[in-house]
Amino acid sequence: MKFAAALLILVSLVASATAHIALLYPTPRGGYGTKAYNGRVHTWIGYKDKTWTQRFPCGGYPPGPVTRMKAGQVIPVRFLASSMKAKDIKSQPKLTSPNRQFSQARHGGGTCEFSLSYDGGKTYRLIGRYTRSCPDAYYEWPVRIPKNVPSCTKKNQCLFVWSWTANILAQYYHNCADIYLTGVKGGKLPKEGISIVDFKPYKMRVTAPGDGSKHKAGPGPTKKQINDNMNGRY
Repeated sequence: MKFAAALLILVSLVASATAHIALLYPTPRGGYGTKAYNGRVHTWIGYKDKTWTQRFPCGGYPPGPVTRMKAGQVIPVRFLASSMKAKDIKSQPKLTSPNRQFSQARHGGGTCEFSLSYDGGKTYRLIGRYTRSCPDAYYEWPVRIPKNVPSCTKKNQCLFVWSWTANILAQYYHNCADIYLTGVKGGKLPKEGISIVDFKPYKMRVTAPGDGSKHKAGPGPTKKQINDNMNGRY
């Protein structure tokens, strides 16, 4: 009961700050449950209030918990909507009736890109992409770590990264999860990088095609998108 109450308090703090979406799993820097959690991890790059500025890369948060991964592994990516209650966090991803859904402020969906960084966020190598309906906390978004990537074990340098260019609003989001990646000897990284949008306040005009759903669940990842992500086609 005490644990559930603590979760409810944390979620209410987030909801009062913003009403957006962040990476839930793997746990990002500044994410839900970390020591650096301040309710602003859900905000876009360039967000600013009296106490916090969301900066690039990784929101400006310090290193967080380390998630172990290995080459070829499928990562069941999940998202956290700031209006989710403790019971929602525990039960998701599971689609429910439109009349009982929590608000997600999905901004019409957009393009989610997933990447690896081996240098603490200086450069990024694309490993997955979902378009139109991503992100959405009512679904898992599977992303496969390429089978031939090299190991990355240097502290604070190895990252699994989620980036989102929204559809309805000109906003760019960027969360980083610290990882310990077991790869293959003589491995190679993908060549393609990620989209990094001009996120200076009031100057960004880039948006991505979406599904038009502002707050409710969208259709989720298509079978083709999942298959493409499992086979390195982004």
